[in-house]
Amino acid sequence: MLKGKKILIGVTGSIAAYKTAILIRLLAKEEVEIKVVMTPDAHHFITALTLSTLSKNPVLTDYFNKNDGTWNNHVELALWADAFVIAPASANTLAKMATGICDNLFLAVYLSAKCPVYVAPAMDLDMWKHKTTQRNIKMLSEAGNEIIPVEKGELASGLIGEGRMAEPENILAFLKKKLGEPSLINKNIGSKFKNKKVVVTAGPTIEAIDPVRFISNHSSGKMGIAIADEFASLGAEVILIKGPTNLSSTNENIKEIPVTTAESMYAACLKYFKSADLMIMAAAVADYTPKNYSDKKIKKNGAVMNIELTKTKDILQTLGSMKKKNQLLVGFALETNDELNNAKKKLKEKNADMIILNSLNDEGAGFKTDTNRITVINKTGAITKFDLKPKQQVAQDIVMQIEKLIHD
Repeated sequence: MLKGKKILIGVTGSIAAYKTAILIRLLAKEEVEIKVVMTPDAHHFITALTLSTLSKNPVLTDYFNKNDGTWNNHVELALWADAFVIAPASANTLAKMATGICDNLFLAVYLSAKCPVYVAPAMDLDMWKHKTTQRNIKMLSEAGNEIIPVEKGELASGLIGEGRMAEPENILAFLKKKLGEPSLINKNIGSKFKNKKVVVTAGPTIEAIDPVRFISNHSSGKMGIAIADEFASLGAEVILIKGPTNLSSTNENIKEIPVTTAESMYAACLKYFKSADLMIMAAAVADYTPKNYSDKKIKKNGAVMNIELTKTKDILQTLGSMKKKNQLLVGFALETNDELNNAKKKLKEKNADMIILNSLNDEGAGFKTDTNRITVINKTGAITKFDLKPKQQVAQDIVMQIEKLIHD
């Protein structure tokens, strides 16, 4: 989707600069042509050598090369880019950008840019919440820049809250939405899902054993988030019920409901399913949870420790039993053996309208990958198999299969 694009990365003085290396690596995998410009302070946090190696281009900071006097033309650099992505954008640089200060090459490039500018802020909670910063963000938005939403989590200061730079994977997804070619889904489906209420679950659940240990799985939430993004791009009212994962949607029109345990996932699903037109259960919910929780860390005692587990509530089956005629229910089945028969059985037993099957036996599919290979089984008996694809394209296939089921 981004192949052949020319993207200029701007790096400012923030501890989040280490994430920029990951972002550049992800863009390189998409066959993007990358150049990097850094502020002087950015060099305190990451080396130009690292970013030059990953981008395969020299990294620029100064107006001219001090060794031979060669001028680094900020106008040409700005005109070269299809997009200027500033990640991380510190509070200091945001203020300079908002007020037109031009005291380094980075800012000269910014003021010369005619391409779209995408800004990923990164700073501590109090700095982010400060009225001055919020005013600068507003000014930058009004000037035509697009702000990549900050994320919540642990900050460098130890505080918990907003201000984290968006994860590289989320920035990549954001750029694909903005710069990628219009997807077939938008061309073929148009506004058929506009204003429809769609609920999507994503990520794992965590079942606590004691304050230190828990039972969980390897789900990253990538597939569910990609599906939520696709429906939101079509104008649907999307609610994303998300288990513990570092990833989030970059679409501000998606309402995220954070949950932790299978029980909290169950409660959220029941609450939002009542008014939903469509529910897609992409989360990997624990089938079992510890029967007894210890409020103190369980000490090592003996060669064997037994933990008694009790079954969690079957969310898909519960929703299937209460599903109305005007509602659609889609489930996922991750299998390791007898995949197709198990998926068909799940479709029938859960009273679902569609099951999305993927197998851990398929290389590049399953947990934590950026790709997936699916087979779609729907209530009409139709079975459709797809090749291995990036999860965003898989999400498009799923949405189109749902649209097809509605009109069959």
